[in-house]
Amino acid sequence: MAGAPMTKRIGLLFGMERNFPGALVEEINRRGNGEVVAEPLRTGALRYDEEPRYAVILDRISHEVPFYRTLLKQVAAYGTQVINNPFWFSADDKHFGCVVAKHCGVAVPKTVLLPHKEHPEGTQGDSYTNLQFPLEWEQVWDHLGFPIYMKPADGGGWKHVYRCTGPEEFFDAYSKSGSLCMMAQEEIDFTEYYRCYGVGRERVHIMRYDPRAPHADRYVRDAAPTDPALLARMEGDVLKLCRALGYDFNTVEFAVRDGIPYAIDFTNPCPDAEPASVGDDNFAWVLDAAADLLIQRALHPRPFEMTGTWPQDARR
Repeated sequence: MAGAPMTKRIGLLFGMERNFPGALVEEINRRGNGEVVAEPLRTGALRYDEEPRYAVILDRISHEVPFYRTLLKQVAAYGTQVINNPFWFSADDKHFGCVVAKHCGVAVPKTVLLPHKEHPEGTQGDSYTNLQFPLEWEQVWDHLGFPIYMKPADGGGWKHVYRCTGPEEFFDAYSKSGSLCMMAQEEIDFTEYYRCYGVGRERVHIMRYDPRAPHADRYVRDAAPTDPALLARMEGDVLKLCRALGYDFNTVEFAVRDGIPYAIDFTNPCPDAEPASVGDDNFAWVLDAAADLLIQRALHPRPFEMTGTWPQDARR
């Protein structure tokens, strides 16, 4: 007689969050029928040959903790389904995201990658034999047009973001950037703004959003109806980006100018899911979608994805 099927275990890896992880553990355990159980992940020093105890891990913090990022790569190599894939997650940056978006047919602001203002640690002048000097700044400004936003290519959380209205402010922001690798983007003067969850590369939830409002009021509760064609385009664009980037849990932000949604920020593999900021309705949606995704991956794991297949897939 065959033995009982082994229980699949899901681990949640998180930092300062207190509401979403706990609610998600409860929801998975309520639905799991003993076949799937969830718990906060526990770890210590990790042997290189240690077998993982989790079928699935939801990562909410490794972008801030390098130890966790390396841990997730190890368990993924041993067969754990990690959401989001730590190899793809490690490879992306905001500038590369714009390149992927272009190949996907998703509108993005005009973008220019800038060399470091100061030498990164361990480099010197001779390290930049191939770098043009002086840079032709007028070509950058003519291409983008002021105002220009300057931000780190691999940044997040609105850190080191500058809005520059002319050359003086541009050079001031560039000087403040130090050894960071910065990118410059045209400003999209928008009439509408949206933030969209993308879960499992299949489900999309579109939320009206106001980035200019105080943090607690940015998710707009009583917005006017959105044009159905715009909704359909944004939903399609979210799926294109998440599939090309390999993200199973992401948010994509769109600024709408002249009826066109421009993807502004779309490499967010640890998106905000706290009810105090996203609101009860949005929280209920993402809790349901995340629980579905994690249970499905525990019961029906996908093949290990070490490398992406873009741009062939992204160009379709």
